[in-house]
Amino acid sequence: MRTLIKDIFKKNFLNKTVTICGWVKTVRTQKTFSFIEINDGSFLSNMQIIASHSLKLDFEKIKIGTSLSVTGEVTESPGIQKYEIKAEKINILGECDKDYPLQKKKHSFEFLRTILHLRPRTNTQGAIMRIRNSLAFATHKFFQERDFLYIQTPIITSSDCEGSGELFRVTTLGDKDSKKLKDGSLDFSTDFFKKPTFLTVSGQLNAEAFASSLSKVYTFGPTFRAENSNTSRHLSEFWMIEPEMAFVDINENIEIAESYLKYIIKYILENNEEEIHFFEKFIKKGLLEKLNQIVDITFEKITYTEAIDILKKADKKFEFPIKWGIDLQSEHERYLSEEHFYKPVVVKDYPEEIKAFYMRLNDDKKTVAAMDILFPKIGEIIGGSQREERFHILQEKIKKKNLEEKDYKWYLDLRRYGSVVHSGFGLGFERLVQFVTGIDNIRDVIPFPRYPSHAEF
Repeated sequence: MRTLIKDIFKKNFLNKTVTICGWVKTVRTQKTFSFIEINDGSFLSNMQIIASHSLKLDFEKIKIGTSLSVTGEVTESPGIQKYEIKAEKINILGECDKDYPLQKKKHSFEFLRTILHLRPRTNTQGAIMRIRNSLAFATHKFFQERDFLYIQTPIITSSDCEGSGELFRVTTLGDKDSKKLKDGSLDFSTDFFKKPTFLTVSGQLNAEAFASSLSKVYTFGPTFRAENSNTSRHLSEFWMIEPEMAFVDINENIEIAESYLKYIIKYILENNEEEIHFFEKFIKKGLLEKLNQIVDITFEKITYTEAIDILKKADKKFEFPIKWGIDLQSEHERYLSEEHFYKPVVVKDYPEEIKAFYMRLNDDKKTVAAMDILFPKIGEIIGGSQREERFHILQEKIKKKNLEEKDYKWYLDLRRYGSVVHSGFGLGFERLVQFVTGIDNIRDVIPFPRYPSHAEF
């Protein structure tokens, strides 16, 4: 039975004989024995193996990247590491060619993106994926403990939730099969679904249907944007967490979103201490203090109008001019959270014109009950709103946004048959991972990033 390296460090295996398996990270050869460090991905620290040359083994075959099985006694180490294993038996499971690209030196993030299939073997990527795993687990734990039901919404959809038009089309038609109607539009009558279909940009609208029956639900799945953005903050495929809640207004929605963020970050601080200290040391100084701050403080709450006033008075020149009615840019969001309040900020009551059709119109007829949570170094990490529950107002908003009412008949039905006040929010999972790890580029916090001109594997 194989023992995980994590368990040797976390549990009492001292003076016990164990068998571990993993990949060689370093090899140092002396006259009569070798120091071999291996890692199995379960823990950040490597396990040092003391291998006597009296073992029946071809030591020249043991190189960085070689996979091994090691049986031996766990002992206290006189070196930096806490434990080591005195090998009694070593089996070479898989030899490694000499052109293995991950040698013992620092590799740039750019280089590692060229070998996505091997970069999980690096310390940084391994730590990122363990953090990602913990954040996903903590997300489910938070909502399950509060009686939310986890639902799965469609990946293929016929509606554009955000109304942005930046969608990937799903079709079985080839160029030769694509016919056009008299008005110049494509004829989808011979396509697989007999209508235009796309990869989803959000599961929100579908989740609202379930919240209108089951009260509290959440989705956690992949979403897609055909946005030609080659930046460190955008991906074409990413994961979204989207709770929807009946009988909840915008203010309670904000409270739940803030509680969620505090909960999952506290979980990371308690369960991924080694990884956080690694990122603090090698990626982002001050990370630990920043994470503890999120847990300990109350987020600032302001309106969009108050945010505009603060930005106008700022002793700073912005690339994008400030005036009421603009959509806040990343530079504006980061100024508010990093340079003005020095903590997370919740901005609510945005102009109707810059927000999606489903957001509830406020009494002033100019703004909607929308909210964004802004984090230092990240900008917007959560966006949400109270949804428009009034049939005729939602109907008018659909027309105003030049959307086809027939495509949203089912959505309007939710307002015709027992409509209630309801709210929800969405969180881009990769941006959350970025914040918790201090990693600058979003392409480095997802296993296989998709972005313009890049869809490897």
